[in-house]
Amino acid sequence: MSAPDLNLLVALDVLLEEGSVAGAAERLRLSPSAMSRTLARLREATGDPLLVRAGRGLVPTPRALELQERVGALVDEGQALLRPSKALNLATVERTFTMRTSDGFVENFGARLLARIAADAPGIRLNFLQKPDKDSAPLREGRIDLETALVEPVMGPELRAQALFRDRLIGVIRAAHPLAGKKIGLKSYTEARHVIVSRTGFDEDSMEGKLLPEKFKRNVASSVGGFATALAIARLSDLVATVPELHTASLREGMVSFALPVRASDFAVSLVWHPRLDADPVHRWLRSCIRAVCAAG
Repeated sequence: MSAPDLNLLVALDVLLEEGSVAGAAERLRLSPSAMSRTLARLREATGDPLLVRAGRGLVPTPRALELQERVGALVDEGQALLRPSKALNLATVERTFTMRTSDGFVENFGARLLARIAADAPGIRLNFLQKPDKDSAPLREGRIDLETALVEPVMGPELRAQALFRDRLIGVIRAAHPLAGKKIGLKSYTEARHVIVSRTGFDEDSMEGKLLPEKFKRNVASSVGGFATALAIARLSDLVATVPELHTASLREGMVSFALPVRASDFAVSLVWHPRLDADPVHRWLRSCIRAVCAAG
């Protein structure tokens, strides 16, 4: 059985409103003969004559009267679906979004981002999840709405990304560290004891190590899973942490930061999302909030 032609619904709605083939043809910008053929198709599809001759005009059958209200509602709903969405009223929006990112990002930007959201859209809730890996499946499957990342080919070409800020690595020690107040050169930096960031625990997988020169060696005393934890250890010990500068600004208060005595690559931290949310007005607004907070930071 062939699928019905849904375009006939619009023609049926106009025919029943006009009660005239000529009037319907004029509204739909068709010739009277084309409109007559459409009426014939409608009669065949519904199994009812729909409009019958009464004197010089046409009158609807009981079946046509039964269909008239339903058809009108269907056409109105279909037209509404195909129009652009109404102007966004953030004060009435109630939605929950989930963003996967690092602890450092949340600690540095999270409070300001939540305050900005609450000021304009108190019904929007933003949840933060830790980012244990680079797997982009949660974005593709809709389990998360956004994430921050260093964009790499492994993420998948179908994802959307926009840079939030560029960052660079710096060294950080506690204020009472033996190197505090001294010029930290290559020798003192490499010989100092370091806490590195590695999700696997292996030195070769350290996140900051990928941005340092190849085969560059440090005196590693410990590894942790995130930059926030590395700074927490460095704050209470004589270990050196090598961390992103902007990404950890609020976490380094009261500590001593220094430029690395070795050339390291800078990098861009990007906001990543799936294309199905690209045109969603609320998601678009949330992305603009994140960009603004990061730019201000």
